[in-house]
Amino acid sequence: MALDQALVDAAIQQALLRFPTGYAGAAAVRLETGQILTSICFDPPNAGAGLCHETGAYCEANRLGARVVASVRVSRSQPDRPFLILTPCGICQERLALWGADVEVAVAVPGNPGAWQSKRLREIQPHYWRNAVEDADEL
Repeated sequence: MALDQALVDAAIQQALLRFPTGYAGAAAVRLETGQILTSICFDPPNAGAGLCHETGAYCEANRLGARVVASVRVSRSQPDRPFLILTPCGICQERLALWGADVEVAVAVPGNPGAWQSKRLREIQPHYWRNAVEDADEL
């Protein structure tokens, strides 16, 4: 399994490093080689120019010509709150599609704050638009 607690912990550590007080969030991805990349959001004054926490790691993987096999995003609203696992937004799901339908992503376990489970991208996007125009084995 490419998505494990070590990947979640890497995201949490990056969040704490960059945002030691108050809100904290970050992402971590595992490459096919086992290497972990972390990143944080780009949050300029104009929200329309912002980027998700995952974007930096996805761009770095692409720059390296490496395959992403797992992705996780964590977020907490205050230091006394637990980190929550957030499923990749629709745009990040589109970005992950570059590496195929079997990329693992962390999703929250409903009713259990902080708990997560691994799902393949194809499981969280069963009606993905490219399935209508391409071979069903590909995203």
